[in-house]
Amino acid sequence: MIPPEQSARFVAKMEDVLSVYRRPYDPDRPVVCMDEMSRQLLDHTRDPIETEPGKPRRHDHHYERNGTVNLFTFFEPLAAHRVVLTRDRRTKIDWAECVRKVLDEHYPDAETVVLVMDNLNTHGLSSLYETFEPAEARRLAERLEIHYTPEHGSWLNMAEIEQSVLASQALSRRIPNREEMERRTTAWQEDRNASEATVDWRFRTENARVKLKRLYPKIDD
Repeated sequence: MIPPEQSARFVAKMEDVLSVYRRPYDPDRPVVCMDEMSRQLLDHTRDPIETEPGKPRRHDHHYERNGTVNLFTFFEPLAAHRVVLTRDRRTKIDWAECVRKVLDEHYPDAETVVLVMDNLNTHGLSSLYETFEPAEARRLAERLEIHYTPEHGSWLNMAEIEQSVLASQALSRRIPNREEMERRTTAWQEDRNASEATVDWRFRTENARVKLKRLYPKIDD
C-alpha cells in the first residue's frame, strides 16, 4: 500500500513511464528497460540422474553454495531485443560498466538511449563519474535519457517481466558457476531475440486513471 503523501509522486512517475511506452519505434532513440536480479550459484553434491523413458530427472536435495552473481537485463520491447550481462556484484561500478557496454556495443549508432529503470542508488549518472574519467562519464551521460519507475511500481518495468521469463526458462536448474550462468543466459537471449519475442504492453495512462483512481490526489473544486 502506498502512503497518501507519496501518491502524487507515484502517479507522476507512473504516467511519465507510460508516456514513454507510447512512443513510436525510433532507432535513433530506442526505449530500453533495465532491471537486475541476484542469483545463487549452486552445485550438486552428487551427480543428478538424467531423464529416462518413463522416469523424470532426479537430483539430491543437498547442494553446495558457490556464491552469487548479478544479472543486468536490458530489454528493448519495440525491437524485441534483450541483452543479459553477468557480473559478480551489483555496485555502482558494475552498473556503469554494463551501461557503457550496452551503449557502445549494442547501440553504437543511437543518438540517445531512453532508459527506463527503478531508482536504486546505483542507477544514476553519478555512478558513471565514480567509475570513469570525467570526459568518458560525460560522453556516456549525454547519450542517456533516464526515466525512473516509482517506488512500489517495479511492475511498470518491462525488463522485470523479461527477467521472470529468463528465470523460468533458463535458470530453473542449479547453476554451479559464473561461466555456466553466462552460457545459459547467452543461449536464452540469442534464442529469444531470434524468435522476436517481446512484451505486449497494454496498460495505458487512460487505464491507470480508471483502475488506479484511488492513487490520484483529490483536487477540491
